[in-house]
Amino acid sequence: MIRIREITLPFDHAPDALKSQLAKGLNIAPEQILNFTIIRKSIDARQKNNILAVYTIDAEIKNQDQLSAILSNKITICPPGHMDYQMPTANKPAGARPVIVGTGPCGLFAGLLLAQLGHKPILIDRGKEVTQRIKDVNNFWRNGILNPESNVQFGQGGAGTFSDGKLTTQIKDKLNRSRKVLNELVKAGAPKDILYQAKPHIGSDNLITVVKKICETITALGGQVLFETKLTSVKIKDSKVTAAVINDCETIETDKIVLALGHSARDTFKMLAGLNIPITAKPFSIGVRVEHPQSMINKAQFGQFANNPLLGSAEYKLVQHCENGRSAYTFCMCPGGQVIASSSETDAIVTNGMSFYKRNRPNANSALLVGLTPEDFQSNDPLAGIDFQRKWEQKAYQLAGENYSAPIQLIGDFLANKPSTETGQVTPSYTPSTTPTDLSRCLPDFVIETLRLAIPKLNNKLKGFADHDAVMTAVESRSSSPVRILRDKTFQSPAVIGLYPAGEGAGYAGGIISAAIDGIKTAEAIVNNL
Repeated sequence: MIRIREITLPFDHAPDALKSQLAKGLNIAPEQILNFTIIRKSIDARQKNNILAVYTIDAEIKNQDQLSAILSNKITICPPGHMDYQMPTANKPAGARPVIVGTGPCGLFAGLLLAQLGHKPILIDRGKEVTQRIKDVNNFWRNGILNPESNVQFGQGGAGTFSDGKLTTQIKDKLNRSRKVLNELVKAGAPKDILYQAKPHIGSDNLITVVKKICETITALGGQVLFETKLTSVKIKDSKVTAAVINDCETIETDKIVLALGHSARDTFKMLAGLNIPITAKPFSIGVRVEHPQSMINKAQFGQFANNPLLGSAEYKLVQHCENGRSAYTFCMCPGGQVIASSSETDAIVTNGMSFYKRNRPNANSALLVGLTPEDFQSNDPLAGIDFQRKWEQKAYQLAGENYSAPIQLIGDFLANKPSTETGQVTPSYTPSTTPTDLSRCLPDFVIETLRLAIPKLNNKLKGFADHDAVMTAVESRSSSPVRILRDKTFQSPAVIGLYPAGEGAGYAGGIISAAIDGIKTAEAIVNNL
């Protein structure tokens, strides 16, 4: 096989044009192309009047050795199976069955790999299975009735179940673990185009089916998945794990516990700190969700081709370094999506963003965040970041009426330093309700200052970003974990053999793919440590 990069065509090209363009690029007849596979497809919209589809192709060519050497800068010779993940040697299971805490991407893929290697893991999750979880989430969104153990943060699939399902990552992994993740997601029902799209996503509607299927696969391989099962303590003897205590009263004998907790398991972080498990505070971010009309974002990004169904809903990613020494940036942008109520504790407001696969809702939304460091917490307590988050989440709850209404402010009013009293052309998508107000009352002063410095400059990068009627909804505080549970090169806690901190909640990932990869690495470490 040969790999050919930078094959470009108009984004709306005919289906048969790709093979012709590939042949033209190689200066061969189309008949010499025996077969080809799209490895990557991206959209180049830098020139709004000439938007291109850019392909990387693997192809089998007749008389390949006759290709001109002048093309070598675009061709890489690739052996068959070059993108496949190689399963680790299946060491015979030893000791008790491993327990995995959490069924988010990290826990699911740690469990899946261990199950595939014959280790029959036991996965536990404090929340409910996804069908019942959806009922609890909808009850919160419609009626403001929160179930602290079954919500957007807790339950089958973790926080990622209610998201855009983005599958991008900055990780460069020579062992193709990311390909393993994508292949398993497709097997579980994800759209096949995630295998080659430059910015793949699944959508919350598809994720529901996918996480159920992965759990069914784990069970079919001899594993077990238990919901409404909360880790409440860990039994330790001679600095080794001996059991997981669940629901305060039962134990699961084990010598291996994977802590794939997710970033909102605050009570579990506190429990672990009480057991003297080494934990440190880590940087994270806080800010708001910002909503614009999706049609405006499409126009800004695609020009005359805005709203073309072949391009779909446009995305953006922005960052601005400000003169006060801090930075503001957009994160987890959800095209054609909605801002969602994501609280996991009573009397607190947390927001996040979600999209379905078609991304066809009228608004675009993104987190607009300011970075924090542990110095901002003004405490040496490793859990100080949690207290910092909780403080502003509770202020948002109080500011908006103490009924899970979210405080909002129009960008124009925010920049003018005056409270909002009504909405404009952008209808907020957050439910159960929103309250126009002054967001400076529920965010730190330095965050407000940074956002006011950044927004006008972000408008220079994305026309319309600072539109007066764009809506800011507070507070976005769960972009990443506020703690890191320390681990050594064996992926185990340096204090306790058999305790494996992993994924986003433990401070080692940020997003679906990176969390899933960390789950795979953790499973590999368990097998290697045998």
